[in-house]
Amino acid sequence: MKVAIIGTGHVGVVTCVAVASMGHEAVGFDVDSEKISLLQRAIAPFHEPGLNEALARELSAGRLAFTDAPAEAMHAAAIVFICVGTPAGPDGEANLLAMERSATAVAHHARDGVVVVEKSTVPAGTADRLRFVLAREGDGRRFNVACNPEFLREGTALSDALEPDRILIGVESERAAILLRRLYEPLTRKGIPLIETDLRTAELAKAASNAFLALKISYANALARICERLGGDIRTVTDVMGSDARIGRSFLAAGLGYGGYCFPKDVVILERLAARVGYDFGLLREVDRVNHESVEAIAAKVEDALWILDEKRIAVFGLAFKPGTDDVRLSPSLSLARRLLQSGASVVGYDPLASANAKDERPELEIAPDAYSAAADAHCVVIATDWDEFRDLDLAALRDVMAYPLVVDGRNVFDSTEMREAGFSYYPTGQAPVLIDPSETWGVDISRGRIGVKPGSGWPG
Repeated sequence: MKVAIIGTGHVGVVTCVAVASMGHEAVGFDVDSEKISLLQRAIAPFHEPGLNEALARELSAGRLAFTDAPAEAMHAAAIVFICVGTPAGPDGEANLLAMERSATAVAHHARDGVVVVEKSTVPAGTADRLRFVLAREGDGRRFNVACNPEFLREGTALSDALEPDRILIGVESERAAILLRRLYEPLTRKGIPLIETDLRTAELAKAASNAFLALKISYANALARICERLGGDIRTVTDVMGSDARIGRSFLAAGLGYGGYCFPKDVVILERLAARVGYDFGLLREVDRVNHESVEAIAAKVEDALWILDEKRIAVFGLAFKPGTDDVRLSPSLSLARRLLQSGASVVGYDPLASANAKDERPELEIAPDAYSAAADAHCVVIATDWDEFRDLDLAALRDVMAYPLVVDGRNVFDSTEMREAGFSYYPTGQAPVLIDPSETWGVDISRGRIGVKPGSGWPG
């Protein structure tokens, strides 16, 4: 069947490819003609592993097309997915203007009886608003509203779309249920479960899932603060927790906190939704508070290690909110960089994919072409995103280019014993720091304006 997808952001483009890969005819629509031009040439406007190749394959097969003409996209479509942004406003409430505009476009251009599907994460009750806009603008035509939340992770979005843990649909009519079952039949034949609920339950389930994952991250980060005070090891604590099948190990990695487009927004939006219906969901406010505290905790370690940040050069390794993506939206790395800059340090950043986006987001940030260039004459390196590239660094070469052999690890990329043997003072997360004995011999190389440290020794911090 023919399926139209409104919005060509991360969710929209991946949905286009997934629908086409399942054998349907997919047409992506966006008002941004530059994005459409790129997509017509099989170039995604963001990084996602394997996506450009998948775009080329489906475009070549004739199952996929892109257009900036809404009538062309929605003509004869049986299903229209709405995959537009729903950012949180200054008050934390979701901005649903793009949803309203999309519903208006559907009402003006889609055929009678079309199934209109919320793919974007929205507050519960949004379907009622969509239904109202469709009825107001639809000139007597009938529309079937449904909810089919996405559970995509940046960096693994294609496999998440085509090999999901589950498919969730919220429906209000038998027609919507039949068409969505038919759409996903290629996946359900493989044994992937299809869960059918009412509309509001589906809307709530997506927000609840994201908020709970954010809660696990903040819980691990709060435990990390306790481990640091008591001398425990957060990695072992969370390993023990994760060995319990009722808990699971995923999303218990302590560190700099969560970021990106979804988790920060969805936690706040769900808390605001609860407040509107008269429930004080204070737990979610605490999840958000602990997340912000995680950035401050890493900044405090840098200050503890260096004492005075003025005239200090700090290298931040990793600028994307997580590895495998070039997305810097609400990145904890950039929040940390801003905090360090405000404290008087000069900050240079490096990321394998996200450096250009980070520079656009924070123009005052100096960008280096590689990790060793970023670390050159730095008084401290902060690991802010756990890219595999950083695990593979030559530690001896890294130490040799730095002014002080000091690493603050916001993602526990390295091993404390390894860092001690390499001659670094090392501040991990949720573990005791490694402080090189200051009585060991060290000298000042005035010609280079830096501390010269022999292997096995280090700047005491």
